[in-house]
Amino acid sequence: MLAPVKNGDGVEDVLAAARDNGVTHFLCVGVNFEDLPRMLQTVEGHANVFASAGLHPSAISATEPTRQDIEAAASQAKVVAVGETGLDFFYDSVSREVQQGRFRRHVCAAVNLGKPLIVHTRDAREATLGILREEGARQCGGVLHCFTETWEMAAAAMELGFYISISGIVTFRNADALREVARRVPLDRLLVETDSPYLAPVPMRGKENQPAYVKYVAECIAKERDMPVEALAAATTENFFRLFSHAER
Repeated sequence: MLAPVKNGDGVEDVLAAARDNGVTHFLCVGVNFEDLPRMLQTVEGHANVFASAGLHPSAISATEPTRQDIEAAASQAKVVAVGETGLDFFYDSVSREVQQGRFRRHVCAAVNLGKPLIVHTRDAREATLGILREEGARQCGGVLHCFTETWEMAAAAMELGFYISISGIVTFRNADALREVARRVPLDRLLVETDSPYLAPVPMRGKENQPAYVKYVAECIAKERDMPVEALAAATTENFFRLFSHAER
């Protein structure tokens, strides 16, 4: 099973709790460039913890990174992906025009580096898919993370070579549509995640999320797909290393 690891104090305890729950590898997702050095320092001593580098679509930044800036950040050791990037039209902290330019530069950087994208999308289905197509994202691939959109969007993204990653939202009572997506995504295109420290799954809802809780996501999806959770864990682990090919086992 794979899950992000939270940054900061207590990371050893978080990793130990995860190992006790069968989680063996971790991806720490970057959301801005200011905190990237500290994040990389945190993961440096852990062979099974990897990182990504990017600027979240809703993040306020004094300056917009160039494609070269993004490539430099994502070329560092332990960085296996570009992102989190994408579009969020639900919040208006960053204008849509700025978000789209930012997203395009991330896609171009990922294509140039040959590293996959970690894509955030909310209320921006057509614009997200349009930019991925226009900028040639098929060449690098990636994942729509913490997926909450429609089956139609999932299918369109998979046609571009992308994976679909399901978070703890799938365990929520009102998440019937997402559970249907989790049932329909081909097993070789499926990932599970926590999006920690947010979105703790049932039965931990309301607590600060952590990688150990990804087992509840996997158990929920395995039940929906009528398969052993061990088989789901094995498949999603293989998918992780296939997608994030710069991550060493």
